[in-house]
Amino acid sequence: MTEQPERLDLRSDAIAGDKVRELLDLFPEVRTEGGQIDFDRLKLALGESVDIGKERYGLTWPGKADCFKTIQAPSLATLLPVPEESINWDTTENLIIEGDNLAVLKLLQKSYLGKVKMIYIDPPYNTGNDFIYPDNYSESLKTYLAYTSQVDAEGRRFSTNTDTDGRFHSKWLNMMYPRLYLARNLLRDDGVIFISIDDHEVQNLLSLGKEIFGEENFVGMVTRSTGTPTGGGADVLVNMVDYLVIFARSSDAAVSGLSLSEQDARIYDQVDEGGRRYLTRSLRRTGGEDRREDRPSMYYGITGPDGNDVFPIGPGGYESRWICGREKYEQLAREGFIEWKKLADRDGAVVWRPYQKFYLEGRSKQPSNLWTDVEGNKKATRDLRALFGDKIFDSPKPVGLIAKCVDIGCPASDGIILDFFAGSGTTAEAVLAVNKKDGGNRKFVLVQLPEPTGRGDYSTIAEIAKERVRRAIDKNNREVGGRVTSEGAGGQHHGFRTFKLAESNFRIWKADVPHQMEALLEQLELHVAHVTEDRSADDLLYEILLKSGYSLTAAVEPVEVGGMQVFSVADGALLVCLERHLTLETVRGMAECQPKPERVICLDDGFAGDDELKTNAVQLFKTREIVFRTA
Repeated sequence: MTEQPERLDLRSDAIAGDKVRELLDLFPEVRTEGGQIDFDRLKLALGESVDIGKERYGLTWPGKADCFKTIQAPSLATLLPVPEESINWDTTENLIIEGDNLAVLKLLQKSYLGKVKMIYIDPPYNTGNDFIYPDNYSESLKTYLAYTSQVDAEGRRFSTNTDTDGRFHSKWLNMMYPRLYLARNLLRDDGVIFISIDDHEVQNLLSLGKEIFGEENFVGMVTRSTGTPTGGGADVLVNMVDYLVIFARSSDAAVSGLSLSEQDARIYDQVDEGGRRYLTRSLRRTGGEDRREDRPSMYYGITGPDGNDVFPIGPGGYESRWICGREKYEQLAREGFIEWKKLADRDGAVVWRPYQKFYLEGRSKQPSNLWTDVEGNKKATRDLRALFGDKIFDSPKPVGLIAKCVDIGCPASDGIILDFFAGSGTTAEAVLAVNKKDGGNRKFVLVQLPEPTGRGDYSTIAEIAKERVRRAIDKNNREVGGRVTSEGAGGQHHGFRTFKLAESNFRIWKADVPHQMEALLEQLELHVAHVTEDRSADDLLYEILLKSGYSLTAAVEPVEVGGMQVFSVADGALLVCLERHLTLETVRGMAECQPKPERVICLDDGFAGDDELKTNAVQLFKTREIVFRTA
């Protein structure tokens, strides 16, 4: 019996398995002989922390239990590269993925786990007219492929979720729960998610978010003026707002301050010798808790320019206090943040008073929960029409709205921003705009279902999104006198890679097929020739990268080893050989590459039934301490 290499796991990440491993790391004493969790031991280990009551506070709805089955069911799909629909494939780190976002989120778990800085989504509001995701998750790829043909297996159209349906809210929750759960896994510890919503589901979204992210990670809810009145009528309040619900991945995350507008900056009305603008505020505490007895340590004398000690005395002559202790005051004085001014006291005598200086440079303001200063929906529609010369998409979100989210959610000049309800691609345009403004290098990942539009020029919403990003890139480059290149204004990457959701390039052995001769023979045939015939080398390569935990923009360099083509990934950390007739020279060459690879993956077909070569390969890589897999 020849020694066989392990096969590459072509499933998406096993969410339940990850959670089990985390629990067993924390509580090794609850491990059973089969590596499972003994729930009774876990309850003993946790003691009184376990709530065993039948009634408890929480959100529940029909179908919630099935959501967990959905989350735990791995995807066997892949993402096919489409360079011809991309811009600057070789250099860009931006992605536009066409496909059902549930399957795509599962596929991204290995490669993008804990790597996304910010998520913005604008999911269906569940108004009764915009719900287009099928309520069937048992075979998400098959329902997706059926949807792209506009009908399911029984000829029913996937369209809307009407309020006459008995599970109107439940369907929306069943759609959102798995997606938010999977999205949370992708966020960095300092990551944040912004979710646009309106009155129809805002309360359910708040409850859902607090369950998935934790109530302690609820950042807040922004009310936004849409500028578009809806719901007029004698017995209905006209609605002119929608909401942004914001959650953090953990306590490490926070929203950042916003740059000051010129209107905000007007209060910085003084200029120092170096030309820097600043304002001053009294060093004496004003307002509440301003008396000496409130903070006795902050009542002390400060020597003024005339040599006299100055004490914090409030109006009417009561003993007040300074805003800081003596040590902090001395630091401010040393660093030039104290300014003395001559003022007349209540008796008319001129006295010296200390003030703290606040400089405009580097100053920001904390965002509020009411946004009335961002573009409205009408402006968004006009801008999109101007970009295309025609109205091609209903109700796009304003670029300025998402740009503001980027400003406070991803303030550093680098980071991945994900939108898995991408619509017309506003998030990509917003990321490009913010990068252009501050010279940043943020990357976007868009995911959009190819929802049919009924148009001849752009047959799906995904096609609209791709074309919008192309035009936005072209517009940005024209504005700086450039052209569409890999480097745009400010050094940001102008381009995107396109991928499309599809069935795996590899025919997967299914253990659950009926135990009938014909079905088993079919599975055996698939096992013999398990690579789909019409797929390219790039198709196979990117599925292997995705299933091996490498990003879809990882650096890939084709090199020659032993006279055959080998793909060197991430500076040689992974070597992938897709040749169909491997030689010992090539196998030995990969094992001896410098720097030494961490992993090597070959096609199982590459050994062409040569069991001796396969055994030699297993032993050779094992002696070199290189992980070897076949696909």
